[in-house]
Amino acid sequence: MRDSNRKSAPPQISEAEHAVMEALWETSPLTAAEVCEAVCRSRDWSLATVKTLLSRLVSKDAVATEPDGRRFLYTPAIARADYVGGESRRLVDRLFGGKAASLVAHLADTEALTDDDLAEIEALLKELRP
Repeated sequence: MRDSNRKSAPPQISEAEHAVMEALWETSPLTAAEVCEAVCRSRDWSLATVKTLLSRLVSKDAVATEPDGRRFLYTPAIARADYVGGESRRLVDRLFGGKAASLVAHLADTEALTDDDLAEIEALLKELRP
């Protein structure tokens, strides 16, 4: 039995689907043609590709549709923050045994963190501690 008070995890979406979601998070609602205007040129996609990706996102309940005459308007059904939170959790679980500290340690070890990044992390930790 599912706990009704617990949010369900955001759906997993592909990198291509993510590009469509970013366009919708930026501005919505949008038609398929408007999504294509936002992403097709930089990715060398066609309108048919965008429509396929939108269809997949609708079936995953990540995007909602609303009829607008002979076309549909698309709106994100999940907040960007919820999606990022779910993906972050999956990354930490899958690659770092569920330990966020291991992720930070890995980034520090590989010199992927700048001094500014470290200062931001320190400030966040100070905010989190009572």
